[in-house]
Amino acid sequence: MGSLKPGTTYIYERDKGVTYAREFGAEPSTRQIIGWDYVPANEKDKLVDSNMRDTVASLREDQLWGNIRREAKTNPTLQRALDRAIMIYKLSKDKV
Repeated sequence: MGSLKPGTTYIYERDKGVTYAREFGAEPSTRQIIGWDYVPANEKDKLVDSNMRDTVASLREDQLWGNIRREAKTNPTLQRALDRAIMIYKLSKDKV
């Protein structure tokens, strides 16, 4: 289920193929990704700008990690797994 609130008025914005939503009157920095431009499978090879594909992939991954972090606030098992992953990451960075 999405994180948008039913009955709330939203402002929708599009930028470089990504659609965002934020509550009416909220700071622009609070906007959330709610969708991407549709590109049919047979049209994907025609995309000239590979940077756009990389940007969209990066945004999707960032959104996934944001969703995981938000879910971990109410899911102790997931929070422990994230804490372990953070510890491993920090320990591996200290070794390099």
